[in-house]
Amino acid sequence: MPTLIRLFACFLALLVAMGVGRFALTPQLPHLIAEGQVSLTGAGLVAAANYLGYLIGALDAFNVRSPRQARLRLVIGLWATALLTLVSVPAEGLWPHVLLRFALGVASAWVLVVVTGLSQRIAADANRPRLGSLVFAGPAFGVMLTGLLALELNLQGQGSAALWLAFGALALVLTLLTQPLLPSPPTAAPQMETPARARPKAFYALLVAYGLVGLGYIIPATFLSQMAAARFHGQWQADLFWPAFGLAAALGVVLVSLRRQSPGGARRWMVVALWLQALGTLACTLPGMAGLTLGVILSGGPFLAGMQLVMQYARELDPHGHSRNVGLLTAAFALGQLLGPLLAAVSSHLDGSLQPALYLACAGLVLAGGLMARPGANPVGANSFAKQANGLPCRN
Repeated sequence: MPTLIRLFACFLALLVAMGVGRFALTPQLPHLIAEGQVSLTGAGLVAAANYLGYLIGALDAFNVRSPRQARLRLVIGLWATALLTLVSVPAEGLWPHVLLRFALGVASAWVLVVVTGLSQRIAADANRPRLGSLVFAGPAFGVMLTGLLALELNLQGQGSAALWLAFGALALVLTLLTQPLLPSPPTAAPQMETPARARPKAFYALLVAYGLVGLGYIIPATFLSQMAAARFHGQWQADLFWPAFGLAAALGVVLVSLRRQSPGGARRWMVVALWLQALGTLACTLPGMAGLTLGVILSGGPFLAGMQLVMQYARELDPHGHSRNVGLLTAAFALGQLLGPLLAAVSSHLDGSLQPALYLACAGLVLAGGLMARPGANPVGANSFAKQANGLPCRN
C-alpha cells in the first residue's frame, strides 16, 4: 500500500481518537451545564476522568511488546471511540458521563500510542519524515470538524444528545473508512534499550516542564467553549472559538514541520511556544471577544507543535534512550492533564469561576518555559539530528 495512503489512515485514526474521543467534550460542556446534567465543578471531574483514562491507557500501550496486541488495541480503540460516543446520546447526569469519558480516555490513548509508532516508522522507512510529522495535525482537524458540527447543530437549536449523535456518527464513518487502510505493527518488536545508561540532567528539567505543560494547556483546551458560551450568553459567535482553536493548532503543526533544523533549535522554539501559550491562557481571562480571540491564537497555535518540539528535544538530549524517555514524558504530561481539570473543579467550587485556575495554568507554562530557557548540556545527538527533517512522535 502506498506510503501516503497509510499515513493518511494514521491521520484519520488520530482525528477520530483525539478529535472525537478526547476533545469532543469541549463543545459539549456548555450543553451539559445548561441542561443541568453537570455543574461547572462537575465538568472538571468529567474531564479529569477522561484524562485519568488516558493516563492508564497510555501506560498500558507503552508496555505492549506483541505486534498482535498492539494491532488489537488500535482496532478496539477506534471502534470503542465511535461506539462509546454513540452510547453517550442517552447518558444523563454526572456519573454516566464520568464513566464514559474514562473509557474513552483509555481508547484514545491506545490509538494514539500505537499510531504514533506506526506513522513514524512508515515515514522514516520512506524517507519522508516531514509527512510523519504532519500526521499529528489529525487531532487539530478533529477539533475543527467537531467544532463546526457543534456550530451547525447549535444554530438549529439542538442539545447535547444531537451533538453526541453527530460526533459518534462521524467517528463511526471514519473508523469504517480507516480500519482497512491501517498499517500493521512491525512483525518483530523493536530492540530494547539498555536501562543502565544514565539520563542527562537536562532531561529531568524537560520532564518537569512537560508535566507543567500538561497542566497549563488543558484548562483552556477543555473549557474554551464554556468560557465563550458564558461570555456571549449562547450567541452563535461563541461556537466559532473551538474550530478556530483547531485551525490554529493545525497551522502550528505545519509551521514546526517546515522549520529548518539546527542544533538546539528545538529547545529555543519550545521556549517561545510555551510562553506564547502562557500569554494565551492569560488572555482568556480578559473580557470580551478580544481576550478569547488572543487566547485561541496564542494557546491553539503551539498546542500540538509544542508537543512535537518536546519530543524532538528529548531525542536530542538522549538519542539512545528515547523510547524509555518517551514513556516517562508521556506519564508526566498525562499527570499534568489530570491535575488541570481537578484544579478547575476546585477553582469553580471555591471562587465560582475558572479565573484562579487560568492564572495558575499561566504560571505553570511560564515556569515550564523558564526551565527550558536555561541551556543544559549540549544535546548528545543534536548535530546529527539537525541533519534530519522534522518527523517526531507527538505524545499528547
